[in-house]
Amino acid sequence: MSEPDVNHSSSLTFFQFLYRYGTIILILLLIVGFSLANSSFLQTSNVITILRSISIVTIIAIGITISLAVGGFDLSVGSNASLSNAVVMSMFVWYSQPTLVSVGIAIIACLVVGLFNAFMIVKIKIPDLLMTLATMFIIQGVALTYTRGASISENMIMSDGSYAEGSIPSFFSKIGQVPYIIIIMLICVIVVHLFLTYTKHGRSLYIIGGNEEAARLSGIAVNKYKVLAYLLSAFFAALGGIVLASRVMTAEINAGGSYLMDAVAAAFIGFAVFGAGKPNAIGTFIGAILIGVLANGLVMLSVPYYAMDIVKGSVLAFALAITYYKFK
Repeated sequence: MSEPDVNHSSSLTFFQFLYRYGTIILILLLIVGFSLANSSFLQTSNVITILRSISIVTIIAIGITISLAVGGFDLSVGSNASLSNAVVMSMFVWYSQPTLVSVGIAIIACLVVGLFNAFMIVKIKIPDLLMTLATMFIIQGVALTYTRGASISENMIMSDGSYAEGSIPSFFSKIGQVPYIIIIMLICVIVVHLFLTYTKHGRSLYIIGGNEEAARLSGIAVNKYKVLAYLLSAFFAALGGIVLASRVMTAEINAGGSYLMDAVAAAFIGFAVFGAGKPNAIGTFIGAILIGVLANGLVMLSVPYYAMDIVKGSVLAFALAITYYKFK
C-alpha cells in the first residue's frame, strides 16, 4: 500500500515544481536553443531589442492583470490603446497641442471608456467578457470615424487637401526610445506589483476576485473596487497607446489591436509563475518575456511568417498547459 503513495507524492511534487517554475524553465530552454542556433541571440543589442519589443505588450497586459484580479476580464484594451494612439497623435498633428495636453486628453478619453465598461458591468450586470467585447467593436468604430480611416502623421494631407501643420515634440518622441520605453515598462510592473501585493486596496481586489460575495459580506466596497479595476485597466491601455505612438511616430488604424492577444497570453501565463496562483504583475512580465524571446528567436531563425504563428501558438499553448494543469 505504501508504494502508490510514494509515487503519488513524487508526481505531485514534480507537477508542483513544474507549475511554479515551468514558465521560467521554458524561457531558459528557449534562450539556450536560440543561442545555439544563432550566436547573436544573447548579444546585448538583441536583449535590449527583446525588452523594447515587449514593453508595450507588458504595459497593456498589466491593465488586463488588474481586471483579472477582481475576477473580471477587459477585452477592450487593444481598441483602447488604438484610441489613445489616435487621439494623442491627432492632438499633436491636427491641433498643435503641447505634450501634456495631448497625453492628458488621450488618457481621459480612455478613462471614459473604462468608466463606461465599469458602469455596464457593475450596474447593468452585463458579463465582463461580453461587455468588453462589445466595447472593443464600439471603440474600433469610434477610432476609425475619428481618424476617417486614415493614418495620422506629420505633414499628412487633410480632408480639404491642405497639409497638417502640427508637429510632434522631440520630448515626446523620446518616450518610445531605449532606455525610456524599458524604464516605463519596469516602473509599471514594480508599481502595480507593490500596489497589488502590499496595499490594502490591492489585497481587496484579490479578495473580490476570489469570492465576491464573501468580500461584500466582510465590508469591502466591491462595486467601488471593480470600477477602480476597469479604470486602471483603461489607464494602462492608454499608456500603451501613447508609448506606441511615440515609438512609431504615427497613428495607424487599429494599431493597438495587434497587442491584445499577446497581452492576454502574458497575463494568463503569469498566473502560475513562482506559484502565485493568481494574476500578478511579475508573472505577467515574465509571460511577456516568454512571448518576446519566442518571437525574436523565430525571426532570427528566419522562420517563415506563415509558420511563425503555428510555432508561437504551440509554445504558448504548452506554457498555458503548464500553468493550468491541476495536480490532484
